Amino acid sequence: MTQFRVKSTIQIFDRTKEFFEAFRIGEEGDLIITISFTYEKYLKDLVGKATVVDLLKYGTGEPNDGMVEAILRDLNGLHYQRVIAIGGGSVLDVAKIFALKNISPVQDLFERKLDIVKEKTLITVPTTCGTGSEVTNISILEILNKKTKIGLAVDELFADDAVLIPELLETLPFGAFTASSIDAFIHAVESYLSPKANAFTEMFSKNAMELILKGYQIIAAQGKEARIPIMKDFLTASTYAGIAFGNAGCAAVHALSYPLGSVYHVPHGESNYAILYGVFHKYMSICPEGKIKVLNEFLAKLLECKVEKVYQEMEELFNSLLPKKSLSSYGVTKPQLDEFTDSVIANQGRLMANNYVELSREDVFEIYSSLY
Repeated sequence: MTQFRVKSTIQIFDRTKEFFEAFRIGEEGDLIITISFTYEKYLKDLVGKATVVDLLKYGTGEPNDGMVEAILRDLNGLHYQRVIAIGGGSVLDVAKIFALKNISPVQDLFERKLDIVKEKTLITVPTTCGTGSEVTNISILEILNKKTKIGLAVDELFADDAVLIPELLETLPFGAFTASSIDAFIHAVESYLSPKANAFTEMFSKNAMELILKGYQIIAAQGKEARIPIMKDFLTASTYAGIAFGNAGCAAVHALSYPLGSVYHVPHGESNYAILYGVFHKYMSICPEGKIKVLNEFLAKLLECKVEKVYQEMEELFNSLLPKKSLSSYGVTKPQLDEFTDSVIANQGRLMANNYVELSREDVFEIYSSLY
C-alpha cells in the first residue's frame, strides 16, 4: 500500500503584512508564538489585540519540556482560538503543542500518556529554510529528565495552514541559513532512502535536493549575498523536503544527532551535518548496490562529478559554506560515545525504523567513533 498526504493548506505571500490582512490576524483569541527579533522587525505594528509569546524569554537553544511548562503557567486563564507560529523550528515545534487540549505534563504527552486532542486552529509560518515543520505532524522537544530529544508524531499536530513568506528570511544570518538549509537537504536524502518512500515522496525529495545544491553552487561561486535573490527557492525546497519526510520519515542521521544537540546544545542543522557522512559511509559499507546507488548517481549529476567522488564533492561544497567539525571539537568525550549510542538505541526507535539498512548497536558506535 502506498500512502501520501499533504494535510495543510500551503499559501505564499510576498510580505508579512499581506498575510496578516488575509488571515485577519490580530484579534482577541489569537496567540502568536515567535521570537523578539521577528516581532520587532516584522510584527509589532501588525499584532493588534493578539497575545504574543517570545520563546526566547523562556530559554535559548533547542526547545525543551521545561520551556513549554513555563509558557503554560504564564498563559494560565488565557482563552485563545488560534495559534500562529512565526519562527524557526524551535518556535514551530513548541507552538504545535499549544493547539492541543491536554498539554501538561509535557513528558507524559510525549510518552503518549495523555489523550491527544486538537482544539485550536494552527497556522505555521517558517522564518528559516530548514525544518519543514510547517507541513509535518511532528514536534520535537528535549525531555530534560531523559537528556535527549523525543519526537511526537500525531495527525493532531498538522497545521491547518502553512504560510510561506520569503520576506521573513531576508535577515536570516548566513550561519543560520546554511545550517537550516543543510537540515532540509538531510531531510530530503533521508526520506529518499527510507523504506517508506514512494514515487510521490521521491519527487519532493529530489526537487528539494536539486534546489538546494544548485543554490549552494551559486553561493559558492558568487558569495554569501547571492543567497538573497534565491531565498524563495530555499524556502520552497525546505517545504518540499518537509512534505517528503513528513510522509517517509527521517532516519539515523537525525537519530544520532539528537544526543549531540541535547548535551552540547549544537544547533539542529549543524548537529545533523556533523553526523551526515558517518551514517552514509556506513550505509555504503553495508549495501552499496541498493537504492543508495541510485541516489548517488542523481547527486553526481547535480554536482557534475563522478559517482565515486559524490560525497567528497558534496562535503567540499558544504564545507565552503559551513565547515564541518569533529565530535571532539564540540566537547564530546570518548566515554560519551557509549552513552550516545545507548541513548539512540533506547530512545530513537521511531527514526531508526526508517534507516536505509538496519544498523546495530555496534554500527552506531562505529559511526560515532569515525566522527570523533
